[in-house]
Amino acid sequence: MDETLIVHVQESESQEQEQIPPLLKPQKNGNGNHDVDDTDLDKTLQKLELFLTLLGFNQSSVLSFVLSWIFFLVLGILVPMVMLEVSNCQNPQIKSFEFDILVSQALLAAASLLCLSHNLRKYGIRKFLFVDRYSGHIERFSNQYHKKISDSVRLLLLWVLPCFLLKTAREIIRILYVQHESWWQSAAISLAFVSSWTYITAIFLSACVLFHLVCSLQIIHFDDYVKFLEREPDCFVLIQEHVRLRYYLSKISHRFRIYLLLLFLIVIVSHFMTLFQTTGYTGLITYINGGDFAVSSIVQVVGVILCLNAAAKISHRAQGIGSIASRWHALATCTSGEASQMRNSTSMSCLEAANRSNSFYMNFSESDLESVDFVTEPTNTQLASYMSSYQKRQALVMYLQNNPGGITIFGWTVDRGLINTIFFIELTVVTFILGKTIVFTGQ
Repeated sequence: MDETLIVHVQESESQEQEQIPPLLKPQKNGNGNHDVDDTDLDKTLQKLELFLTLLGFNQSSVLSFVLSWIFFLVLGILVPMVMLEVSNCQNPQIKSFEFDILVSQALLAAASLLCLSHNLRKYGIRKFLFVDRYSGHIERFSNQYHKKISDSVRLLLLWVLPCFLLKTAREIIRILYVQHESWWQSAAISLAFVSSWTYITAIFLSACVLFHLVCSLQIIHFDDYVKFLEREPDCFVLIQEHVRLRYYLSKISHRFRIYLLLLFLIVIVSHFMTLFQTTGYTGLITYINGGDFAVSSIVQVVGVILCLNAAAKISHRAQGIGSIASRWHALATCTSGEASQMRNSTSMSCLEAANRSNSFYMNFSESDLESVDFVTEPTNTQLASYMSSYQKRQALVMYLQNNPGGITIFGWTVDRGLINTIFFIELTVVTFILGKTIVFTGQ
């Protein structure tokens, strides 16, 4: 009895240990108490977790929390502010431009670091991405999860690298065309600016790509639900599966709504402040003295587009389930009706042929007639079964149409209409900013 109790306690402790999120798991020694998973998905998640740790998103302990924010305050805020004072900018208005750009970038990075680190600390990397082992889908979609995560990392590099080259080119041009007392001092200042900007931009775009990744992983489940709808006849099971998908979307909306709201608010306010500053500046704004406007605006718009694209894609995918279910219901109803009509027409032709030959009642016994009647004419049980199936499908279609789901921000669904509004406002502001900052002169 005691041995059985000890084994039960050990099993419960091991289960609780397995349920701890990966970011919160204690470090294991080299003795190998637990087997290390060698699958591609596990390796990819470990690399992603390491990358997020380097950026400061892993704040699972007090020490990591303090170190992360100290590093952010020093490299992301203190270093560029000191470099602004050391650079000896002669025009105070240009220095004000640089300071406002620094504030907007720091606010975006701080909001990203605060919101994402909170979610990762609370749920862990697996539950945060909804790829934990207890969801029951990791074995089926392991390869697709791995592909989506790898594509997201490539997407991050695809946007960070061009912006980094653009920022570096701007700093090199400023060194070449602006007079300095020492070239080494100018190079050190530019290197500090580029390092700080790269760190802040990587934090901001990583948060946007993580949101894009979470939505992309849910698209896999919605695509599978469409296939599940075609092969599963039980409407109750279909409703249960859709409720689970809507629950996941609700969790994603709840976790990211503050971040998305802060993102849109900071970007819009930053662009309007830039608009006021550029229109109020009396001098000529070129790529040398105002190039950071263009670079920061491009980065901000890229982040907004990544988030809006991911949210709208999963919202429209969820809203399209109702249309697919309606088509499935119509095909099932028409197929059943055509089959019943074919059976009735066949029985009627047989009866007419028998009446013409006047041998129907002579050649068939009473039991045969009952058998024919039973085959050709549906009974009340068959009719009730058909009507019950029709009503279940109709109820499922009405449920899916009235409960589409999607990514929401405090009740507002992020769909194509919201994207059109935000996109054209941002496009108008960014086009004006680029037109004011990128000036080609003949001198």
